Amino acid sequence: MDSYNDIGIDKTLDWQRIRKLMLIGMLAGCMVMVGDMLLGWGVHDPAKSGLEGFLSAYLNIPDRRIFWSAFLGLIGIPLEALCYFAVYRLIASRSMHYAHMYRSGIFGYLIFAACGVHVPCLASVFVYKHLMEAAPEKALELTWRFGLYFLLPAMILFFIFWAVHSYAQIAAFAKGLTPYPRWCWIFCMPVGQAVTMLLKFTPESALRNALTAGWISIGNIWMMGGLLITMKYAQRGSVRSANEGKDGG
Repeated sequence: MDSYNDIGIDKTLDWQRIRKLMLIGMLAGCMVMVGDMLLGWGVHDPAKSGLEGFLSAYLNIPDRRIFWSAFLGLIGIPLEALCYFAVYRLIASRSMHYAHMYRSGIFGYLIFAACGVHVPCLASVFVYKHLMEAAPEKALELTWRFGLYFLLPAMILFFIFWAVHSYAQIAAFAKGLTPYPRWCWIFCMPVGQAVTMLLKFTPESALRNALTAGWISIGNIWMMGGLLITMKYAQRGSVRSANEGKDGG
């Protein structure tokens, strides 16, 4: 293959379209974050530990909050993934190798993130909550088995594709294989996620738990927001490279 363009897109960067995709990605990230915070808003029972302690924060959540958390993620997560094609276009303009790697990550995100991980997570919470009402002596064991059978396989596959997706973006940006300055590699999901999870070292509160529940969606907002803010530098660099190419010709 002599060109990266094998899905019918033009090689010339359309900055207006890229900006629009990033804005939509930001809105989708906010939608998912609201859903995550609806689930995460609560505190854990300090008398319990391990999985039981983790799940204890969800025992008093109304079913409607569990539904809306699942629904917002079901809609917002695929929309986020589609908007990653804005970043794909940036990488594809200079590197076929990393663009195709990044695109593989997008497809994995589309396939596994919402229906494979997010919704089954909410289903596990729902199952545990109602089993605690019906058969508390079996609730933890059955919820563990439910997660092991129906959540864990998709979660493993999701994180494999997430790792590919993140590596391709970081490597392409850090090596100067996009119109952005190299230092803009920091506007990737892992950085935003890591910063959010630092909140785990602060005293427990409902707000802290809600924010850390949204660590992936906050990572998306960090990525899209950072790339939008720094887009002016990328556009200047792109124009400069084009002019140098004409002069060289």
